[in-house]
Order: sequence, then C-alpha cells, then structure tokens
Amino acid sequence: MAINLTKGQKIDLRKASGDKLTNFCIGVNWGAIQKKGFLGLGTKNIDVDLDLSCILIDDNNNLCDHIYSPLYNIEVLQQFGLPKGKLVSNDGALRHTGDDLQGDKGGDDGLDNEIITVDLSRVSPAVSKIFFFLNNVGDEDFSQIPYAKIRMFEGTPTRVNSVFADYNVSAEAAYTGKKALIMAKLYKRNDEWKFDAIGDPTEDVFLGQTIHRIAKNYL
Repeated sequence: MAINLTKGQKIDLRKASGDKLTNFCIGVNWGAIQKKGFLGLGTKNIDVDLDLSCILIDDNNNLCDHIYSPLYNIEVLQQFGLPKGKLVSNDGALRHTGDDLQGDKGGDDGLDNEIITVDLSRVSPAVSKIFFFLNNVGDEDFSQIPYAKIRMFEGTPTRVNSVFADYNVSAEAAYTGKKALIMAKLYKRNDEWKFDAIGDPTEDVFLGQTIHRIAKNYL
C-alpha cells in the first residue's frame, strides 16, 4: 500500500519487504483549468504548462548538476548564473521524459504528465541532496490549478508496477499568487537515501528564482 505523504513528512526508502528502493520514477500529474463558457454554457479548458525540474547538490552544498527544460531561454538562465537546460544528469542516473504543455483535460486521468526516472545506484557519490520542484510557465497560480500530485513508483514512464508514496496538493486560497512549488527532496543520511515531502509554494515566476531560493533557504 502506498504511503500518503503529508507536508514536511520524511520517510525511509524501504519497501514492505525490507529491500531498499533504488530504481523508481518521480512523477507529477496536474489538471488543466476548466472554466464555464459564456452565460455558463459548456466548459472551456485552459492549458497549464508546469515544468518538473530537479537540482543536485553536493556535500559542500554546491549545485553540481541539474535537470530542467532545454526550452528555457539561455540568456535569462545566464542572468541567474545557470547553464542551458538538459534532460539527463551527468551520471545518467536521472532522466526526464520531456515537457507536457497542457495538463489533464476532462479530469484526472491517473497518468503522470512529467516524470523523472531515478537510479540511486548510479547517482554520483558526491551528490547528497536532490530537490524536485514545479514552475508554472503560464499566467495562472496554484490556487487555480485543480490539483498537482507527486508520486514515487516502481516501473517505467509508461507502466506503473507499484506506487511507493504519493503527495497531493489541492487547489486552495493559500496558493493565491504562488506560481512555483518546491515539492520534495531526496537526501542522503548515513549513506542511506530518504525522502522529504516539502510542499512549499512560492511566488517565483522563473525557474532561476526557485533554484536561488532553494540554495538560500533549504540547504
């Protein structure tokens, strides 16, 4: 049975069998915004373009690698001291499935819109923390997006074998004006990886701001 995480909850990466969870997917699923049409007739779907990204931090709390969309403007990234986006970590341990520009239309389809696969056995020994976060490329904030869910599961990007843990963010007034979400981190303690469901919304309007925020407040 999957662990239903709450904000700030930390868990060990051990399955019910006692085996360590080392090869899994981090998936995020979110909904498009539905608005009623003219005079309340019909509904209109508004695409929601969220970007799932991650940064890898070394033992000295330095940014040592990253995964985020190659579509981000390189000139704007350089203003934050950040390199061009890419979808595979330098060690090949993390891989992103690519951008989803719309979100679920017509309700939750149970599938993840963007996924990062993780193989902890291949992560560079220098890496001690991996942060996962969402940025909204559009004009909406998280109070308007019907749901955003993150889950860890065994399987592949196209097949879920078993869900290990999930964390659900529902639209609410507290998210008004918040356009980014620091969702979770993997962190190493005593040579064992653990998971922390952070769940902090921010007003960042660009990925670079979120990365700087993590570096300043979460290391």
